[in-house]
Amino acid sequence: MLKIFISLVCVATLAIIISRKFRISNRYERAPRTLTQWNALDKGIDPTEEKQ
Repeated sequence: MLKIFISLVCVATLAIIISRKFRISNRYERAPRTLTQWNALDKGIDPTEEKQ
């Protein structure tokens, strides 16, 4: 049981080190680049109100 735990810790540590070294491309970024009317509603902005 101890060998399995040590192996899991080693694999998890390697995965964290590798993930910090290699970054995901901006193409896969989930955040929208522009604020659409639909996203404005999620942020509590009423898109029907005109800007002053």
